[in-house]
Amino acid sequence: MERRHMSVTGGCQHVRETLTRIGDKWSVLVIMTLGRGPMRFNELRRSIEGVSQRMLTLTLRGLERDGFVTRTVRPTVPPQVDYELTSLGVSLQAPVRALGEWAFTHQPLVEDARRRYDGQTAREPEQRSPVPEPISAAAARA
Repeated sequence: MERRHMSVTGGCQHVRETLTRIGDKWSVLVIMTLGRGPMRFNELRRSIEGVSQRMLTLTLRGLERDGFVTRTVRPTVPPQVDYELTSLGVSLQAPVRALGEWAFTHQPLVEDARRRYDGQTAREPEQRSPVPEPISAAAARA
């Protein structure tokens, strides 16, 4: 039984790592932008509003490591580097697009829920459960 628990935990960790990669704001934008076809780094950077050179570099490295993007260096002076979705990256476009459409469609409901929550917590702070103070290791042993 203990062994089964370990494999579930390991599997959950792998799923969490994958979801962290593909759920990242910049990763989603890179995947959707590269869906138009191969692009050079600066073309990609100009297409994604607000992304810094460093963040785009880190995002592309992570997506390449995880098999979503390929990087092709052409032997020119200076070298030309193209980025393109792999078949795995292409397969991710449909779920990412569906999630984006869901978020767009349901955004008014989310905004309403936030307003209600913020209004409720502003009027009734004493009714909210207090957040317990963390217990130090020394206090827990005592």
